[in-house]
Amino acid sequence: MAIDFSQIPSPCYVLEEKLLRKNLELINRVQNESGAEIILALKGFSMYKMFPMVKKYLSGATASSLNEARLIFEEMDCLAHTYAPAYKPEEFEELIGYSSHITFNSLNQFHQFKDQVDAFDRKISMGLRINPQYAEVSTDMYNPCVVGSRLGITRDALGDILPEGIEGLHSHTMCENDSYVLERTLVHIEEKFGDLLHQIKWLNLGGGHLMTKEGYDHAHLIATIKRLKATYNIDIILEPGSAIAWQTGYLRSRVLDIVDAQGVDVAILDISFAAHMPDTLEMPYKPKVWGASDPIEGRPTYRLGGMTCLAGDYMSEYSFEKPLKIGDTIIFDDMIHYTMVKTTTFNGVGLPSIGIWHEDDSFELVKSFGFESFKEKI
Repeated sequence: MAIDFSQIPSPCYVLEEKLLRKNLELINRVQNESGAEIILALKGFSMYKMFPMVKKYLSGATASSLNEARLIFEEMDCLAHTYAPAYKPEEFEELIGYSSHITFNSLNQFHQFKDQVDAFDRKISMGLRINPQYAEVSTDMYNPCVVGSRLGITRDALGDILPEGIEGLHSHTMCENDSYVLERTLVHIEEKFGDLLHQIKWLNLGGGHLMTKEGYDHAHLIATIKRLKATYNIDIILEPGSAIAWQTGYLRSRVLDIVDAQGVDVAILDISFAAHMPDTLEMPYKPKVWGASDPIEGRPTYRLGGMTCLAGDYMSEYSFEKPLKIGDTIIFDDMIHYTMVKTTTFNGVGLPSIGIWHEDDSFELVKSFGFESFKEKI
């Protein structure tokens, strides 16, 4: 049965449960066959209502802040793999209480907090983030290896022997890439840090492994992981963000008005690209809309406008089979990863509701937002 959007309020993020399970089953197969530990990155998908399902398939989760680590501890009932560019001293004791692994972005941070980790009443595995100075990421905002990047330690800053207490290294240089990008990245990691890989227990290869995208070569990824494990006798950790919730749901919206803007037809929607889909403007990328295409001459064509007063809050241009009308439903595809986690109430615009289309074809409204969501942020 197709999703009945008439049951769903507008605007609303809608996760399709069966699609999330399909992704998790595939990732779990890669995990089992490769021997890697694959964990959920909350920065890409933190819909904790689905954590019980996620936990059935994945090994855990990774956090980049105290709030994420606490959410993992409370809602997934496990300890987090934690990394942040810097840690606040006043938060650190609570943070490590929620963590099984703690990765430091610099030697300064390691030396500042090492004794606190050692004194904790439970073993916490410590690691360092490295910068292999190689990434196949075209957008500088998402490239952690640009010159002057604050993320990770370059090889020239490390000696021949890792500091006492360091059990792992963490490299995150990929962004929605395939296993062949990983293979090429590993050439640089092994050339620069290969001697240090023999000194550690685990290597975290971060996120950006888009293994749920159609056409991904899973056999190649599995072989690559197995080679690493065998060569260095280490555990391999992956923490994909996009891959978990890739193509698992939608953003339902509706047309509020249609205006002629100096010869350009603009459909103004009850959502905002800036506030509700900021990745579309940051990356940037053009989201897919159901029943629409890139401009086709002779077809009704519209710029889709958001409802904030930011001049650039729009997406151009889409053609539809028939003219749009005020009140029409507009469905944006693949709007679950890196969307809900980035929403804002800029301009006082309300946040979209959050819901689940369950496997039994029922709809559950998980959360809706009102004035207090805006007021509490100010």
